[in-house]
Amino acid sequence: MAGGKGDKPANANKSNAAANPSKGRKKETGLGLTNTKDGNFGEWYSEVVTNGEMIEYYNISGCYILRPWAMSIWEIMQVNIHAEIKKMKIKTCYFPLFVSNNVLQKEKDHIQGFAPEVAWVTRSGDSELEIPIAIRPTSETVMYPYFSKWIRGHRDLPLKLNQWCNVVRWEFSNPTPFIRSREFLWQEGHTAFATKEEADTEVVEILELYRRLYEEYLAVPVVKGKKSEMEKFAGGLYTTSVEAFIPHSGRGVQGATSHCLGQNFAKMFEIKFEDEKGEKAMVWQNSWAYSTRTIGVMVMVHGDDKGLVLPPKVAGVQVIVIHLPYSDADVDALVNASLETVKALCDVGIRAEADLRENYKPGWKYAHWEMKGVPLRIEIGPRDIAKNQVCVARRDNGKKIDIPMDDLVDKVKGLLDDVQQNMFEVAKQKRDACVQVIKTWDEFIVALAQKKLILAPWCDEEEVEKDVKTKTKGETGAAKTLCSPFEQPELPKGTLCFASGKPAKKWTYWGRSY
Repeated sequence: MAGGKGDKPANANKSNAAANPSKGRKKETGLGLTNTKDGNFGEWYSEVVTNGEMIEYYNISGCYILRPWAMSIWEIMQVNIHAEIKKMKIKTCYFPLFVSNNVLQKEKDHIQGFAPEVAWVTRSGDSELEIPIAIRPTSETVMYPYFSKWIRGHRDLPLKLNQWCNVVRWEFSNPTPFIRSREFLWQEGHTAFATKEEADTEVVEILELYRRLYEEYLAVPVVKGKKSEMEKFAGGLYTTSVEAFIPHSGRGVQGATSHCLGQNFAKMFEIKFEDEKGEKAMVWQNSWAYSTRTIGVMVMVHGDDKGLVLPPKVAGVQVIVIHLPYSDADVDALVNASLETVKALCDVGIRAEADLRENYKPGWKYAHWEMKGVPLRIEIGPRDIAKNQVCVARRDNGKKIDIPMDDLVDKVKGLLDDVQQNMFEVAKQKRDACVQVIKTWDEFIVALAQKKLILAPWCDEEEVEKDVKTKTKGETGAAKTLCSPFEQPELPKGTLCFASGKPAKKWTYWGRSY
């Protein structure tokens, strides 16, 4: 992946820091990043996810250890999304990790799209397997032979299943933690309906759920739209997605997808049902998923030169309490005040902790928790106790405010809401500033060089898209369609495609992507 950071030894950042001890480091703490977000985005990102204790590099390229700080974010998203999925009467299941070669090959168009990334098990101990077994890159071919067994009549429909699992895709491009890894965690839904109308309705409902995940939880603005025929899910009828954009790298990110599979898989796996008239019919199917890529997008959008900046809704720790044991201070009183503050917050559901470690000074703790992106820091010193107050610092903008203890809970709740909303608004302003509307090829090339998110009139022809990719291919990757937004700007009569000069049919976002 051009523009991102690939694998490297786990101690690489430490060696960089040793070579440049003053670069980016805070003298009083020894903490800090050796790269800036503006200076070297790929190196900065790698440092943030490691120094922020989200991942650890593993000894197999493209695989990463997800540390508790990252898993807490994933778990919070999982709990909230799972609750929404349950409301839609979708049942939880689990299918095996392995899939036989004959089943995988059954849907030719589908497997052709994944073939380069499929990992195979070929040995058991010292013995060669007679027939290699694939590790799932996605679960359509794993699940659908059993859909055909379970669906017989219209009363068996809709069949709506979801599983939380891992998948393996043996990426050949530079792997990047969360964004492109060879094994990742995800949620994948698979559903079957009697009619296309039902399937179409669910596609839109799921995509809106994913928009909410990004915008309301991760504070990341996204565009809902439809993928081109060239970029759609292999073997599907059409693909919709939520697309994010990373201003610092000038790249789009496919945030999550909701596919209408049509009847293609139903025909291949003979998923038929008897309708109310007693006639045989094929089901209409959907599949949809989001993955731990969401965490990487969040880091890229919000992180700064101090490290992570976590939206309160997904932060495993929303408030960190740090006492200030100045000379002659009553340390026991400070510790007790810290613990009482944490309890008051936790009692109302706020995720709060106290850092009571005695072997680190307050300045070090400030830098440490800023690196980890905790939304609010509460400082309690002798003067605060005397005034029956606390001092609260925001991670998103660094502002500080004194809060009376009597108002603690309500004020902290309000601040967390303010941080969440401000992070989204700032991210949206930065994303919107990168959008460039163009109408000609020359304008397109200029905007692409400026790392813009390009909105252009397009004739919607696959050969034209292929030609654009060919003409823009370079060291940093080729430009391609990201999506055609559902909310289409007005397309004046006579508007021509920026690339072909033919009549334009729609507005489409273009750019380089991860």
